[in-house]
Amino acid sequence: MQEYSLLVGGKAGEGINTAGLSIAGLFSRLGYHVYMYFDYPSLIRGGHNFAIIRAADEPIGAHRTGVDVLLALDRKTIETHKERIGGKTTVIYDSSQVGEERGYGLPLDEIIREEKAPPITRNTAMLGALSRVAGIDRAILEDVIRATVPEKHLDSNLRVAARGYNGVEGVFSVRPLDAPKLPVLTGNEATGLGLVYGGLDTYVAYPMTPSSGVLHFLAGRADDLRVRVVHPENEISVILMALGLAYAGERAAVGTSGGGFCLMTEGLSFAGMSEIPVTIVLAQRPGPSTGVPTHTAQSDLHFALNAGQGEFPRLVVAPGDPHEACAWSATALMLSWRYQVPAIILIDKTLAEGAYSFDLDASTPPRDHEPVLRDGGEEYRRYRRSEDGVSPLAFPGTEGVTVKANSYAHDETGFTTEKAEDVGALQEKLLRKARGLKTELGGYKTVKTYGAPESSKTIICWGSQKWVCIEAAAEVGARVVQPVVLAPFPVEAWSEAIAGASEVVCVENNATGQFARLLREYGFDPGTSILKYDGRPFAVDELTARLEGVFV
Repeated sequence: MQEYSLLVGGKAGEGINTAGLSIAGLFSRLGYHVYMYFDYPSLIRGGHNFAIIRAADEPIGAHRTGVDVLLALDRKTIETHKERIGGKTTVIYDSSQVGEERGYGLPLDEIIREEKAPPITRNTAMLGALSRVAGIDRAILEDVIRATVPEKHLDSNLRVAARGYNGVEGVFSVRPLDAPKLPVLTGNEATGLGLVYGGLDTYVAYPMTPSSGVLHFLAGRADDLRVRVVHPENEISVILMALGLAYAGERAAVGTSGGGFCLMTEGLSFAGMSEIPVTIVLAQRPGPSTGVPTHTAQSDLHFALNAGQGEFPRLVVAPGDPHEACAWSATALMLSWRYQVPAIILIDKTLAEGAYSFDLDASTPPRDHEPVLRDGGEEYRRYRRSEDGVSPLAFPGTEGVTVKANSYAHDETGFTTEKAEDVGALQEKLLRKARGLKTELGGYKTVKTYGAPESSKTIICWGSQKWVCIEAAAEVGARVVQPVVLAPFPVEAWSEAIAGASEVVCVENNATGQFARLLREYGFDPGTSILKYDGRPFAVDELTARLEGVFV
């Protein structure tokens, strides 16, 4: 595989994320698949931000430790990332901020002053220098700048980029590929698109890292996508507003992280009892409490599976990349309405804020699942008992129909009841919906496999660990098994996928092996756990080394 790895770093407020996305766009323009990991502290200004961008001639979705080029806007970047600098690493640094170093120094303060350009264009000078070092034609660099920079700032950015380009020398040559020039999307953006494909009418959210990107994406394109976006005052208002919208017939979704989801759990139980469909984007980060707000973890799995009181069915999906995030967000929203259950899209910071090459044509188109609607006839009973547990929907304003929603135990018409026979019948109705949902999911690829199909070495993973495990598996000759649906758990599909595995490793971004625990509940042996719980995702080489220490 032909690949390149680059790092750009500086202070918060210096546009490091934008710089990283510009670099990703540059390599995408050359036909490469790209992946970007963005790391930043919970600060508005100050602290150290960096982005690692990896480009390859094959699909990728994880980073490596070492880099080919390091772009340092301050000394902290060089000091923090010394272990990434190897004998062939080219360092480009701001000589206004950094003393003499190996590599190429650019006097960015001087360049900005002479070109009368905004300070943020220091990033553009670095992009120009990178292009020259990597042997990328200046015309391609300028095309990328024209595609991303607003017209009023275009001239100053082009001038600054030219100064960076001319201030260094060529070191290696990135060969353009005869391949599609794919757009670069974050997991949050792909999730938002999926919700729209699923028929989203209204997205309701209170900003909370790392789910905020869904809110920003949909709000910025609300008119084009024909959706309504609402930002209430807190997460309790978010879930209750979404339930009210769904009661009125609008497909609503909400977004949050662990702390916000805590506040939503009573509303989640309300949805379970009242059978009001709602879809929740739950983007994980380290906890408990406020935890490490801007970093990553897979530590809310059992919270998502068990949140709320009582027993009621739910759909929980854990996509592993933007393609799955798009397809399964649409599917989750539609199945939530088809079975009138809450659906949870479980992602994390690694996927939510990571940027990936996205090929819409390669995404699995979601199936169309229409809700069961009242077709007239007999007197309307909101909770009419049916063979599959799903009662036909009607909405307020329908002539001659009274629609009751009740969080208490209720009879078929929606009136509160505590009669033993009614309470038992209601619980059985909910369980029938769960069985119907599980049967429906049997027609989907709920468990996926990659790598060496006949290998007895098997790596189990879920969510954002998908791509790092796929790449590490190629290094150790293993196969990868990844569930996309976690509730209702696809027992039969998992049994088939795991058949023949004798050496099993379960890779997770949490401290207690939460998915391994889930497998044990269903009678499966998860093997040896490889865990990482410092708020950072695995690098490919890091995970490979740990796998080599387990597999004989």
